[in-house]
Amino acid sequence: MTRTASGPLVGLKILDLSTLVAGPWAATLLADLGAEVLKIELPNGSDPLRALPPHKDGVPLWWKTTNRNKRGITLDVRTDPGRAVFLKLLADYDVLIENFRTGTMDRWGLDRETLFAAQPRLTVLRVTGFGQTGPYRSRPGLARIFEAMSGFTHICGSPDGPPQHAGFPIGDSVAGLFGALGILAASFHRLRNPDAPGQEIDLAATEAMFRVLDFLAPEYQQLGTVRERVGNLNAYAAPANIYRTADGKWLSLAVSTQSLFERLTQAMQRPDLLGDPRFATNADRVRHCAEIDAIVSDWMAQYAAAQLVEMLSSHDVTFSSIYSIHDVLHDPHFIEREVTVPVPDATLGDIRMHNVVPRFSATPGAIRHSGPDLGQDNAEVFRELGLSDEELQALRSACIV
Repeated sequence: MTRTASGPLVGLKILDLSTLVAGPWAATLLADLGAEVLKIELPNGSDPLRALPPHKDGVPLWWKTTNRNKRGITLDVRTDPGRAVFLKLLADYDVLIENFRTGTMDRWGLDRETLFAAQPRLTVLRVTGFGQTGPYRSRPGLARIFEAMSGFTHICGSPDGPPQHAGFPIGDSVAGLFGALGILAASFHRLRNPDAPGQEIDLAATEAMFRVLDFLAPEYQQLGTVRERVGNLNAYAAPANIYRTADGKWLSLAVSTQSLFERLTQAMQRPDLLGDPRFATNADRVRHCAEIDAIVSDWMAQYAAAQLVEMLSSHDVTFSSIYSIHDVLHDPHFIEREVTVPVPDATLGDIRMHNVVPRFSATPGAIRHSGPDLGQDNAEVFRELGLSDEELQALRSACIV
């Protein structure tokens, strides 16, 4: 891997002052596509992501991938000398990402006016749980809170069981995606309007998670329906579930169109199902979900997974085995597509990471290096800024870098 950036965003410069996952991940998505990102941490290394498992020999693996493709420095921006250095840095960057509680940066002397005085063309992405306004603006938030308050957790789980969180903080990932989208939109506006003043992006992670649940609001407003948990069934198409095979494995089936249902009946050798008025259309099948699901479940239970894969594949039915990470990394399609790649790391050797998404034919992105060690690029960055060795040593002695 090389430190030379490539991709469609080469030339975009981002300061990442955020912690944990959502803000840093937004920056990394753009760094994968060529943006130059500088990660700023406190000198004590207190970013919570460094403490979250998994670790190997004390090295935080999550940190290595969530902050890949970034240079890293330490700087206490809460102090007068640290703030002065930060504002000097800021003048050369296009974007600032922060995810502190609303008003925190103001208390540090880094209010809107100060930031835009240092860089009038700046885009500031502010990632919070609930936004910069409203009665909840000062509340803390983490992924499970975003998921719970958005309505997402309410529809996850079995009908006769409690709501369930996913096994991964999906709320952070969704917020990160919207953060990257916001930065790209602001950057396009800047490109089209080079003399326009800078702007702030108010990203509430709970609202980002709610935005994904596209049909809940109109369904409630128009029909008075509160969507409830349906387990692994599909709320808007049938048959769709996770089915157990004769050899104890699991297959996920998704039949969302009429043509798919017709192909499924062919695979099952059950043409009679097409003439059953309960299953004539998708709307009919959803109304009679329990009946069609039981028929498919009984059929699946008669065959081993390998037999079902052959039958369903030969009839072009949409399905998948339930993959673990082991299965993903050994699947021939994913191997050929290089969905993961080895990334050199000075501490751990090669670390296998998810590849860049999406893929560009003319300006492909790349993973250049893993997430930085604490203060790894201090000397390089601060010398580029014009600080002398004596000034840098004084900042070190005062624990500002």
